[in-house]
Amino acid sequence: MEEIQSQSDNYRSSSSSASSPASRVPSSNFFYLRKPGSVRQPISFEDSPEWEDTDNDVRVEEGGDSINVAITPTSPSLSKLNSGSLPSPPLPERAVVARKIAGASVVWKDLTVTIKGKRKYSDKVVKSSSGYALPGTMTVIMGPAKSGKSTLLRAIAGRLHHSDRMYGEIFVNGAKSRMRYGTYGFVERETTLIGSLTVREYLYYSALLQLPGFFCQKKSVVEDAIHAMSLSDYANKLIGGHCYFKGLPSGERRRISIARELVMRPHVLFIDEPLYHLDSVSTLLMMVTLKKLASTGCTLIFTIYQSSTEVFGLFDRICLLSNGNTLFFGETLACLQHFSNAGFPCPIMQSPSDHFLRAINTDFDRIIAMCKNWQDDHGDFSSVNMDTAVAIHTLEATYKSSTDAAAVETMILRLTEREGPLLKSKGKAGNATRVAVLTWRSLLVMSREWKYYWLRLILYMLLTLCIGTVFSGLRHSLSSVVTRVAAIFVFVSFTSLLSIAGVPALLKEIKIYACEESNMHSGALVFLLGQLLSSIPFLFLISISSSLVFYFLVGLQDGFSFLMYFVLNFFVCLLVNEGLMLLITSLWQHVFWSVLTMVFIHVIMMLSAGYFRIRSALPGPVWTYPVSYIAFHTYSIQASLLVIAFCCILHMSSCVSFSTL
Repeated sequence: MEEIQSQSDNYRSSSSSASSPASRVPSSNFFYLRKPGSVRQPISFEDSPEWEDTDNDVRVEEGGDSINVAITPTSPSLSKLNSGSLPSPPLPERAVVARKIAGASVVWKDLTVTIKGKRKYSDKVVKSSSGYALPGTMTVIMGPAKSGKSTLLRAIAGRLHHSDRMYGEIFVNGAKSRMRYGTYGFVERETTLIGSLTVREYLYYSALLQLPGFFCQKKSVVEDAIHAMSLSDYANKLIGGHCYFKGLPSGERRRISIARELVMRPHVLFIDEPLYHLDSVSTLLMMVTLKKLASTGCTLIFTIYQSSTEVFGLFDRICLLSNGNTLFFGETLACLQHFSNAGFPCPIMQSPSDHFLRAINTDFDRIIAMCKNWQDDHGDFSSVNMDTAVAIHTLEATYKSSTDAAAVETMILRLTEREGPLLKSKGKAGNATRVAVLTWRSLLVMSREWKYYWLRLILYMLLTLCIGTVFSGLRHSLSSVVTRVAAIFVFVSFTSLLSIAGVPALLKEIKIYACEESNMHSGALVFLLGQLLSSIPFLFLISISSSLVFYFLVGLQDGFSFLMYFVLNFFVCLLVNEGLMLLITSLWQHVFWSVLTMVFIHVIMMLSAGYFRIRSALPGPVWTYPVSYIAFHTYSIQASLLVIAFCCILHMSSCVSFSTL
């Protein structure tokens, strides 16, 4: 025990000297690794060996905010591999070289965000936060759940909800302005991908929706995005969820969602929880990939809940939040010293991120309250011996009076004292192009997914066979006219009602649209038109196959013109019903309420369609107007089909009766 205590004292003394402002070095040179031969030495942040060279030496000139990147040769080592400074091996012939991206400096000053709660704009989610992000670096916003991480990220990106209010200033390249379309990318925590497409197909259609220009130019952009996110081995594989095929792992799917934003070649990339639902291997691969992306010059800002020791060493700067308060902003190495100065040194053999969250997460107080009488073999259950609220207050007060806060203010002043180049939008694809792309993509998806229209085709054929066999064997007499009218009414009404089976598949498309619309890749009218146009071939196939079976089983009038007229009318019925279902599902975006609304509307349409009672004979103003008016004109195609078929049968039966006289 005495040996362990002496090692702890030596570690804390070395941490204090190594983390002082005078001896602080860039955090990219550090990695949690034991020195060779020191088997019993504890793993610490300062145990990393001193390297003679560094890969990327990012420095800010005294005269302004320009970033100079000096690349020097380095020695291959495991620690530099994980810190992003391992030199790349010789490139083979025809290898794809990562494109350099002109990043942008982002500064937020005294940023406060309030949300509308029970009291009008009383809940402050983010409170007077200040910080910055430089090109070629990774800035992480860390904190426990409900600490304001995602709200701060959205506020910086200009993606707050319209009911939220933001106070403070945001600067991009020294200018107080919002980032335009195409200059930045934003990746949500949960994104919906199209499982029936390959990775290359999905990114190519995303590029067609986002970028203007010719198709050939967008192929190179897609290949660059695939290479940047290390997806070359999965480029021709299905993303997942296609029938019964197993999809890609969650790590690859997460990198696909990031690659979708990279096709715009953004200057700044915002990612909400890039490590969401990832295991340790996928987490390290994701962060190494993002580190490689940052080395191209892109400015990365993302949120994170918790990280391992290796991942923590890859961060350049950290913004630590708790209950909306900024407890620290600066280099990752300086954060350890900040906690030590506040009286909460990081224990030996513990991850820094675990220690940070343990000190500022109020949820641990409930655990300590339940286990207050319990102690393990090493002593107290908690390494922080005071209340979490006291620890948060102490850390916040220590940071406000520290040299780190003063250095942040100085850096913000230098980055905003003069304006740099404005970020220009690269333009976007036109609405006509987007409608065409969405139509073609939906056609491809529907042809591969059996649950969209192939399953509906089978159900329609089974229903048509049932109706046709029930009403088969009718003779050509006046008494069979009413029976055939009933058969047509049942056929049109029940097949229209059966289209509700497509609501779950349509909801999946709406989720994809919502994800694309949040990044302005699509619009409501563009989505509705593309989805409706893509359904036309499948609806025509359903209408012609079902009509042929029903027409001849029931024994309607012979003649190709009569048959095609019946088929076209039934096709228009299905098309009108598909548009109605698309509209209602888009409004509700819920399976239960969408199905309930569709069933109710279909019942009203069936009642007022003219079969049970002629529309002119409907009683009262309620059924005549407006209910009957809306139902009749929405269901006018079905009603007109019924009337036309009734006239055809009357004409056919009259011919039969005249021939028998």
